Amino acid sequence: MEHFNCWFLLALILLALEMATGTFYMLVLSVAMAVAGFAAMLSVSLAWQFALCALAVMSGLGILRVLKAPFMPDQSSMDVGQPVEVLVWHDNGSARVFYRGAEWDAELASADLPHQGTFYISAVQGATLILTHQKL
Repeated sequence: MEHFNCWFLLALILLALEMATGTFYMLVLSVAMAVAGFAAMLSVSLAWQFALCALAVMSGLGILRVLKAPFMPDQSSMDVGQPVEVLVWHDNGSARVFYRGAEWDAELASADLPHQGTFYISAVQGATLILTHQKL
């Protein structure tokens, strides 16, 4: 069997898997296999076929990442509005809280907020949670 037949067969198999998953990653791999298949049809060496396939995969993943970026949620926005358990208040106004199975540093959104009651995350700044009494 010729090399280009193997590349195109792999491309078709990955295309069929893409139809089952719908993630676009198999589509990128399928296109990369097809690129290598066309290179094989032009009698390019096997090493260059693999290099072109790898280059097509990297390019495709980069393009896919750029296209998917506007639809990806901000990770910190998933934390906003979630309740936290305050473990201890420090003298400087910061706190240590328990959230998602771990301890986090936290600060109040406003210095005049009382230290009693239920607190909710209003923002995330790095690894520090900003707390408020209002659920957002």
